[in-house]
Amino acid sequence: MTTAQPSEKLVLPEGMEPVVNDFSITVGTVNGSGSQTSNTTLMRAVFKMGVPVEGKNLFPSNIQGLPTWFTIRISKDGYLARRDEHEIVVAMNPASFARDVADVSPGGVLFYDDSIRLAIGRDDIVTYPMPVKKLAKASGAPSSLRSYVANMVYVGVLAQMLGIDMEKIRFALDFHFKGKEKPIALNMGVVEAAAQWAAENLEKKDPYMVAPMNKTDGYIMTDGNVAAALGSIYGGVQFVGWYPITPASSLAETLNEYLPKLRKDKDGKHTFAVVQAEDELAAVGMAIGAGWAGLRSMTSTSGPGISLMTEFVGLAYAAEVPVVIWDVARVGPSTGLPTRTGQGDLTMLFFLGHGDTNNAILMPANPTEAFEFGWRAFDIAERIQAPVFVLSDLDLGMNQWMTKPFEYPTEPMDRGKILWEDDLEQFAEKFKVEWGRYVDVDGDGIPYRTVPGNRHQRSAYFTRGTGHDDYARYSEDPETWERTQNRIKQKYDVARELMPLPVVYEAEGGAEIGLVGFGTTEDAIMEARDQLMAAGIPTDFMRVRALPCSHHLDDFVRSHKRVYVVELNRDGQLHQIMTMHLPDQAEKMVSVAHIDGLPMTARWVREQIMAQEAK
Repeated sequence: MTTAQPSEKLVLPEGMEPVVNDFSITVGTVNGSGSQTSNTTLMRAVFKMGVPVEGKNLFPSNIQGLPTWFTIRISKDGYLARRDEHEIVVAMNPASFARDVADVSPGGVLFYDDSIRLAIGRDDIVTYPMPVKKLAKASGAPSSLRSYVANMVYVGVLAQMLGIDMEKIRFALDFHFKGKEKPIALNMGVVEAAAQWAAENLEKKDPYMVAPMNKTDGYIMTDGNVAAALGSIYGGVQFVGWYPITPASSLAETLNEYLPKLRKDKDGKHTFAVVQAEDELAAVGMAIGAGWAGLRSMTSTSGPGISLMTEFVGLAYAAEVPVVIWDVARVGPSTGLPTRTGQGDLTMLFFLGHGDTNNAILMPANPTEAFEFGWRAFDIAERIQAPVFVLSDLDLGMNQWMTKPFEYPTEPMDRGKILWEDDLEQFAEKFKVEWGRYVDVDGDGIPYRTVPGNRHQRSAYFTRGTGHDDYARYSEDPETWERTQNRIKQKYDVARELMPLPVVYEAEGGAEIGLVGFGTTEDAIMEARDQLMAAGIPTDFMRVRALPCSHHLDDFVRSHKRVYVVELNRDGQLHQIMTMHLPDQAEKMVSVAHIDGLPMTARWVREQIMAQEAK
């Protein structure tokens, strides 16, 4: 079954055409009220009905008490980017009630807590009051839990009024509460009571409904931080240094949850270490030390933490120590907007360090890629002996995504150029030169390294972040310094070939216009492409998945008449990097960028491209 059919249980007003599996639900509640459980229950239930769905959580950076919104997009066509339109709004918070009412699209629906005694003042929408307090009290829940189970009232009412399968809701609750019958029964009881109340007291006056499909077969639901953590585990992570920061904390917390289950030796002893440091500088310092010692090591943070890590990242760059650093980006500058999303850290990561630096960056767009880049980043870091960044963002890291299942790495781990005792014995004969920590014998800019545990008498060296020659001896000689810096830069030509290739989507018959983006803007850009095609503007799209820039990007830019670089930051940072990389193509590349802290919408992309094309 691929075509959704309206439920026979839902009787629409005579002459009203149903709107099936093509609308958004936005729930306005209070931060800290437990609404996340209710919202994810709704979302997972729709997903289990086979309908493409995705959720975006807009929450404040305080602990509790301020308004929060959760938007669930339901799309039979698989369009899952954020939308500006809100066909269905659930208003549970008096403080945001006026805004919630105003946000309902004309012809849309407002479900609201009937204890909110505020004027609605609109005659172009359908309204359904809900006896939230009454049903919560009747649930038998302790008074301390009533404010939490109260959110299940709107789950039950929506299930009844939209046709969401109650068995799928039970499944979602079972998943959330990990099979614990007592909380499942308590919450399901409220859902069923609310659904029964709605059946007896509400007459359906709107066209919106959910109907079963089979378009989620072969997909899972998860968030990017969980995916990143699991990918890192399957990539062989041995050491994690971290310090809490929104929106990256759950990445390290997930490592703490799964590593004890997945990483034990035959005697049951843990084969990893996770250390919460006193700050971000200490966290990355520990990770770099572990990388120097030969462990697969990592840390995770966000923009402000990256700033504090700069000193040690510069050391790792100069001393050529492998380490993986996840940046789950939020909105800056300074501490910025801790619970909003953006892509404003790109140029900072690319040039992070002191003096002339280049950094390798992986840029996932979905949890499946977050998992893959979680293990692949270690291979690249150890191959080029350098810090490797993975640039995620809050939208990917903390929101639930419909994504392809993770694939276990089939490639053997690439530990790079590590020498052990026998290797050192043969080194001079093989390469006609004595081994030195920074001696490049292959011409690729990457030297061979030893790690602690190598018992060969010539394996030791003095690690230096200061000027040094090929044999790790301190040096301020100008020619030696310049030669070393040029050699390190050469490594990034190797990195270019190791990084994931861009993903390209071409219009049938080709297009003069090219779109370039990265990360989580993909959903909005892909939907906008269909809207532009409908308006007679075909486009090709390349999603860049890594820096340094590949020759594939060069070819894409050169083969199009105009190239719009779409980004979620103020200054068009990828556009800046592309302009430096391809200065002779700068005139044809146009920055299409903005930052408001929210995930990008297809509508915004479409309007910007059409406005540019109209000039």
